[in-house]
Amino acid sequence: MARKTVLVTGASRGIGKAIAVKFAKKGYNVAINCIRNKDRLMQTKKELESYQISCLASIGDMGDMAQCEELFDQIRKHFGTLDVLVNNAGISYVGLLQDMSSEAWDKIIRTNLTTVFNCCKLAIPGMVDQKQGKIINISSVWGNVGASCEVAYSASKGGINAFTKALAKELAPSNVQVNAVACGAIDTEMNQFLMEEELISLVEEIPTGRLGKAEEVADLVYHLGYKNSYLTGQIIGLDGGWI
Repeated sequence: MARKTVLVTGASRGIGKAIAVKFAKKGYNVAINCIRNKDRLMQTKKELESYQISCLASIGDMGDMAQCEELFDQIRKHFGTLDVLVNNAGISYVGLLQDMSSEAWDKIIRTNLTTVFNCCKLAIPGMVDQKQGKIINISSVWGNVGASCEVAYSASKGGINAFTKALAKELAPSNVQVNAVACGAIDTEMNQFLMEEELISLVEEIPTGRLGKAEEVADLVYHLGYKNSYLTGQIIGLDGGWI
């Protein structure tokens, strides 16, 4: 049976890398992308190839349609089809909205939301043609409830949630499932700006008493990407009972 192929954006570290590793361990060919950290991306590529799969690593801004099209051209040349798309690329911004520049707003919307549009737009034709496919968007609990001092981030993740629900309805007749994982506090570099006291206070708010692990996100994403399921259009919380 031919290997299936997954694309994971923002895959040089953290949640994205963990997702790529999970699919590689399960025998998928993997395309990985990040915007600039070539050294880390190539280290990830080497790790993935140790699982005896083929890996395509690409540096590029998925918020730029031309660069996104170039990556999808490479995927078609290397693997033929794309079976699973994981939109993970994302950045955060902490600060008062009144202090946020227009440039910073544009950057976070481009990175967190426009990348999802671009990748989905290019992945959909092949999935519809095959009459199968999985799209999993990495969101956040703040997309559900909003966070003070993270207005732009919350807006971008809320956009992903609405995008997910709407696209799932559009693609359901073609047997393509679209879901999102709304992550809580996950132990990655994105949270390393927190002071020790802030981290302790955060953990005390979480009923399970700990941060989530990137590997736990990867396990859920793999399940959503692997199973032929009636599950579509859902925003699945993974937050230890926090929100």
